[in-house]
Amino acid sequence: MAKRFDLIVFDWDGTLMDSTGAIVASIKAAAADLGIAPPTDERARHIIGLGLIDALRHALPDLPPERYQEVALRYRHHYLSMDQDLLLFDGAEAMIDELMAAGYMLAVATGKTRVGLDRAFAVSGLGARFHASRCADECHSKPHPQMLEELMVEFGVGPDATLMIGDTTHDLLMAKNAGVAALGVAYGAHPRAVLEAESPLFCAGDVAELAQWLRARA
Repeated sequence: MAKRFDLIVFDWDGTLMDSTGAIVASIKAAAADLGIAPPTDERARHIIGLGLIDALRHALPDLPPERYQEVALRYRHHYLSMDQDLLLFDGAEAMIDELMAAGYMLAVATGKTRVGLDRAFAVSGLGARFHASRCADECHSKPHPQMLEELMVEFGVGPDATLMIGDTTHDLLMAKNAGVAALGVAYGAHPRAVLEAESPLFCAGDVAELAQWLRARA
């Protein structure tokens, strides 16, 4: 069957790497370190995928902007203490290898910084599989379409031939803003009902289900 898409773009945290719990714990610990009331788990999960400053603005709405850097430093301290132990979701590496073998162009669009993504690439061993990536400190934060727009220009691929895959509404709204089709994954940060409200082509319950859809439909 002919391919429907040429470029497949993945979010990272909560989509390929099982890092949602570590991010939530790090945000809450950073707030506690500085005597700030921590966000609820639900609020902390909601901001995953945003650039760090945008995430803090949403997670800690009463925090004065001049304190964002303090919290960001403590967040990085806690996250970096555990990120070496984070794992890819079961089946994620095999799925990426299968897509590579099928001839798709693969990219990552993430709320991480470039330093953070490079570290995650090294820890996971997946970095060499991706042809390009965009990070929140290089582009506007999701759901702004800049990451996808730049990737499409880089590869000479139009919106009709591009697919975005992510675990948050920020990913799905970025895709919508870029005129790109999207898949949701319900095993990450945002619940299935919230993702399905954004009308993705499909919402996968695990990596095996995602891989099956891509094999048959992408």
